[in-house]
Amino acid sequence: MIAMMSRLRCVRGLLACALIFIGVPSAYAKSNSDWDLAEEIVAGIQLPSIPDREFSILDFGAVADADVHPAISQAIAAAVQAGGGRIVIPRGNWVSHGPVVLHSKIELHLAKGALLKFSPEPADYLPVVKSRWEGTELYTYSPLIYAAGVEDVAITGTGTIDGNADSAFKQWHPKQNADMQRLRKMGAGGVPVEERIFGEGTFLRPPLVQFFGAKRVLLKDFTALNSPFWVNHLIYTDHATVQRIRVDSHFFNNDGIDIESSSNVLLENSWFRTGDDSVVVKSGRDLDGRTIGIPSRRIVVRNNDMGGEDGIALGSEMSGGISDVFFTDNLLRKGVSAFRFKANLDRGGLVENIHLRNLEVESFENLFWFQLNYPGELGGFFPSIYREIVFENIQVKEVGTFLEVHAPDAAPLKDVVFRGINVEQVQTPLVIENAVNLEFDEVKLGDQRIDGVLSWRK
Repeated sequence: MIAMMSRLRCVRGLLACALIFIGVPSAYAKSNSDWDLAEEIVAGIQLPSIPDREFSILDFGAVADADVHPAISQAIAAAVQAGGGRIVIPRGNWVSHGPVVLHSKIELHLAKGALLKFSPEPADYLPVVKSRWEGTELYTYSPLIYAAGVEDVAITGTGTIDGNADSAFKQWHPKQNADMQRLRKMGAGGVPVEERIFGEGTFLRPPLVQFFGAKRVLLKDFTALNSPFWVNHLIYTDHATVQRIRVDSHFFNNDGIDIESSSNVLLENSWFRTGDDSVVVKSGRDLDGRTIGIPSRRIVVRNNDMGGEDGIALGSEMSGGISDVFFTDNLLRKGVSAFRFKANLDRGGLVENIHLRNLEVESFENLFWFQLNYPGELGGFFPSIYREIVFENIQVKEVGTFLEVHAPDAAPLKDVVFRGINVEQVQTPLVIENAVNLEFDEVKLGDQRIDGVLSWRK
């Protein structure tokens, strides 16, 4: 009966599980030398070069309890004219009735005790700007802090960026579906981006911070609260360093940081408490993402404290491809899935050479969840491919399911290594639908141990 099953479900203590393992090494096995590339990536990342001159918003008429948007804009304009510099938001509570638009050679610095809160009215974030919304390009409401086509830009300081808990954007989540589906059809149908206008009367929420086409970016030390949508969003960004930021944002789709179609990125020593993924890597959606074809690659994520619905995620918008991504020495707290890798049958795209090691996990419903066969909403294209992924040296307190895989018949999950993983408590070890060459090496689930290679597919 086991040989006729299309999906394997293994519950703790079920002896039949052992029958499908082959005690030989898989054809794909990664070694410690792969981590040399991670060190090479970090060493090669370039920091922004910004002139050492300051422009305080106080010198441009900023007054507490009044709209500081004009003062910030004027300070930025003066700094640009001077060849760049640091825009200082001093201690105090400041409200901006409009987006902060950064330019090349500009650093936005939030001093200790500074709170930059954004107004709650969506009309303040028009006219529309070019952006990407869940992986599809469009023109829509401006992100609250926005930088497009820039070089050498930074947001620093221990102050706080607040998207406003009373923002009207937060009421848009139940209203967004019609616009979301219209945008996806436009992207899949190749409608020119200039015709994808989602302004007044539409309901797609903007992120808190977005860099769209940037080079040499630094995000450091600030706290982010109450984002309308994704919190920190890097798109088409090359050479980005993110250090010691804090994200405490719990509304729908509040990913802590989305690294999308970006390369040479270091994220370290940061703290995330989010309503969605803590850290997620993406590269565009469907035909739009494949046509643009910019992958996410050469990314290192280390020494972070992650707490969200999901901890570490790849996809589901990954049509441009993802490769050479390294997660090391991170702490994952609690939520639905510690590691969630996603794809949709409309996507296409290749995800490969992903490494995760030296991780601590507290309590999740799922430890490893590969959901690679979400139904195609647009008729399907071809399945995405996830392969060459290594998980090693992971200590876990408790999970509901250790590993759950759902992949299309035509594109099974391939060549994944689970090495040196210790789970103290688990309810369901395995749920497998289409996987090839899953290697288990010293995997301990409570008082049981798994070693060998598993292939299970139609």
